[in-house]
Amino acid sequence: MTAKGLRYSGLVYRALNPVYARNPLSGDGAARYGGRFNRKGRPALYVTLSIQTAILEINQVGQLQPTVLVSYEADLAAVFDATDRDQLASHNMTPRALATRTWRDEMPMNGTSKTQAFAETLIQKGFQAMKVPSFARGATPNDVNIVIWSWNKADCTLTVVDDENRLAKDHGD
Repeated sequence: MTAKGLRYSGLVYRALNPVYARNPLSGDGAARYGGRFNRKGRPALYVTLSIQTAILEINQVGQLQPTVLVSYEADLAAVFDATDRDQLASHNMTPRALATRTWRDEMPMNGTSKTQAFAETLIQKGFQAMKVPSFARGATPNDVNIVIWSWNKADCTLTVVDDENRLAKDHGD
């Protein structure tokens, strides 16, 4: 662990609504609505360490809908490890507080949820991303996500794996 967090280098995955598949590096949806670990207006990419976890994450409500699975090569230099209880405690956070189901209810009442405020504190301290347990229905302790707030900047690259150019805007079909 460096002063700025863990380094993560490897593949990550994201399951997308096909409407957003043409721009898999956009965090606009998260910015528009806010997420557990990003306030409204803050772009974020929620990626996973496994394909199975990506499917759990996209299928949080109802039946599995059409989905595009994307993989990325990630090299993230400053990742806060929220799977580490000691790291959480050093920032006055607990696993239970991270897992709260009321974060959406807190947004209209307070402007941001406690988990969003925690993420903003980490961002201000220079973290680019946070490794967190998955809170999706059916997730196990082995299901892990990374929430990325800053990508394709110094020391933080995220490249879509699309060697065959399948996400091209015009295939001429």
